[in-house]
Amino acid sequence: MTSLLPGSFPAGSTSRAGRSGADPRHRSPLVPVALLGGAAAAGAVLVVCLAVGVLGWFLTDAGAHGTPRDGLRVGAFGWLMAHGSGVMIGGVAVTIVPLGISALCAWSAWRVGHRVGDAISGHGPDADRIADGERDWTVPTAAAAFTAGYLAVAVGTCLLVSSDTTSPSLGRVVVWSFLLCAAFGWTGIATGSGRLAIWAADVPAWLRAGLAGGLRILATFLVASTVLFLAALVADFGTAVNVMSRLHAGVGDAAIYTTLTATLVPNAVVYAGSYLLGPGFLVGTGTLVSPSLVSLGPVPMFPLLAALPDNGATPAWAAYLIAVPPLTAAVAAAAAQRRIPTLRWEEGAVRGCVGGVLAGLLLGVLTVVSGGAAGPGRMREIGPDSMDVLVHAVTAFGIGGVVGGVAMTWWQRRAARAEGEAS
Repeated sequence: MTSLLPGSFPAGSTSRAGRSGADPRHRSPLVPVALLGGAAAAGAVLVVCLAVGVLGWFLTDAGAHGTPRDGLRVGAFGWLMAHGSGVMIGGVAVTIVPLGISALCAWSAWRVGHRVGDAISGHGPDADRIADGERDWTVPTAAAAFTAGYLAVAVGTCLLVSSDTTSPSLGRVVVWSFLLCAAFGWTGIATGSGRLAIWAADVPAWLRAGLAGGLRILATFLVASTVLFLAALVADFGTAVNVMSRLHAGVGDAAIYTTLTATLVPNAVVYAGSYLLGPGFLVGTGTLVSPSLVSLGPVPMFPLLAALPDNGATPAWAAYLIAVPPLTAAVAAAAAQRRIPTLRWEEGAVRGCVGGVLAGLLLGVLTVVSGGAAGPGRMREIGPDSMDVLVHAVTAFGIGGVVGGVAMTWWQRRAARAEGEAS
């Protein structure tokens, strides 16, 4: 907890601002700390990517070809691709985003942002003065400096490694970096500084509960999608092993290749979610993988593609998989409402509906960033149709959320009635 939260002070405290200012841990220089925090959030994952790049260069042929600088460039390109830069390889555009690295960047922005928020929480007015309407520029100032530090690292990296043959998109890197900071860095700063708790007090309780339910619905559905993907991969694990064997890779090569493959597992999970919702996804132009039809052509030798179903008509039971999204939404909405109970029918329904719609919108965003081009020819188009997934997700999660919210309201009303009769 930070110094702005009520529980941070002993009973009888009369001056929160005084106590906050007396603690140097919460009065660090605002702009320098936030600026360095943004650079550290970007640099932490970048350093990991650079280390993996150098390690891959060494393990591939024990450093017989190229120089460590080549490994560093490959690692930097991996980090930039996680920020949507894309890259040209042999004149072919590769724009697919490795969401595994993007998730690490988002986590880093959140964690460092939270620490920055805690370090500067003593600046500005205290909670009582903020509640009275006094303007507080602490979080906006820190957020701006944090974003500037992150962008400096991103732009510098892009300019250092770019060339006429690779052509990473600087504009996309800037946009992605800004959005990552806004979604995770700024939220971390607001949470760590205690301001988010103050601002949330003005948000209606049903809306706060609906937003929390939406995040739970999305997380539950992604877990279900992960289970489906892993089950499909295990069912045809021999194909994945065969792909690895045909590459004739040594132990070091296989380790690096497996690590790079793992960065695309979140993409595969999003595709599995699109499959569960019904629209499915593409693995090349003119293809379709859905519960009702699987139409595939030749695919690259890539281990994760072993999870794809067989070409042709699908089993009869596959059509029933579209019941999974509303069921998971209902269960998640009920679980979320169990933590924040309500006895009003309309509030339970609204909470579930708001949560379902929010989860659908967030999943639509994930489908937008998960696809792209992965090679020449047919491989220029991979991933789900974002608009179709968005419509199906909002509908399925919204209906499931309403059902779950109403069902839990009925249960809580029944429990309250039984408790009243017993007392």
